[in-house]
Amino acid sequence: MRFSMDDYEKLPPGQERRHSNCPSSNLLWCKLNDAQKSAVTALHGYGYELTFIRIVEHENLAILLLDGNPATVDVDGEIDTSPEIIVRH
Repeated sequence: MRFSMDDYEKLPPGQERRHSNCPSSNLLWCKLNDAQKSAVTALHGYGYELTFIRIVEHENLAILLLDGNPATVDVDGEIDTSPEIIVRH
């Protein structure tokens, strides 16, 4: 369903459309910059799942897993599918 601004203004209180850049099902997504979001989306196409974000030297490092194998995406959107990290289970 699409709303025009006129429709939006007519909605009863509490039923306004809420705008968010962040999917409610994945709050980690909100912590990624645009370059990371692009890279994570590409890895997701191969089956990787965004699992957590590690802070390294004051920058977010996205950690994704595929069958227990990690991949990382740094703040520049660079993908490393063979990172030297240990992921605890």
